[in-house]
Amino acid sequence: MPIPSDHSKPIRQSAKEGAYNQIQQWIIDGTLQPGEKLNDNELAKALGVSRTPIRESLQLLEVQGFVKMYPGKATQVTEVEGEEIKDLLPPLAALQVLSAELAISHLTDEIINLLESTNKRFAEAIRSGHYYNALRIDEEFHQIIVDTANNSYILSMVASLQAHVRRLFFHNSIILTEKSIQEHTEIIEIMKEGSPEKLAPIMKENWLRTIKEFQLLNKE
Repeated sequence: MPIPSDHSKPIRQSAKEGAYNQIQQWIIDGTLQPGEKLNDNELAKALGVSRTPIRESLQLLEVQGFVKMYPGKATQVTEVEGEEIKDLLPPLAALQVLSAELAISHLTDEIINLLESTNKRFAEAIRSGHYYNALRIDEEFHQIIVDTANNSYILSMVASLQAHVRRLFFHNSIILTEKSIQEHTEIIEIMKEGSPEKLAPIMKENWLRTIKEFQLLNKE
């Protein structure tokens, strides 16, 4: 189980938080491969913590579907199935719609400007072929809306689902296109209008179109 030695050290985090975030990131970006067995001692040594926060982190990661623990035997990174997007994106789309609707009453000029500048950066990343950067900026765009909605329950659920989106992207199951740029622009305009009833169709399309594109790609 090769583990990088040059990872950044967590700042102002508990041992469990730091371990959880780092192991999750390694699983998302493929440093820890699907099906790979995880060793508590190796992870503890690499992260400079005891085995307790490692075990606690792995338990949380199992709940989220990133690892599978076999008591007394092994802990393994779960496999990545591209078809998972059919189960993952609909609930995320619904939460994003609700976030946008709730965010309308909290909009300020500063937030609108931030959304517009973020979408501009997103467009630049797409058009220059920097797709991983585009994914992170796309996530940033939607996170602004979620944060503006100011609902801690939505915030927590979106964070959990979004981590799986990042993992699917790393394993080539998520495709970003120019269409998202225009959809982001429409979302901003509808929010500025204060028209929550118009948000659902465009926000859902922005997320669920990925399912159609994935299915078309895998038919070829």
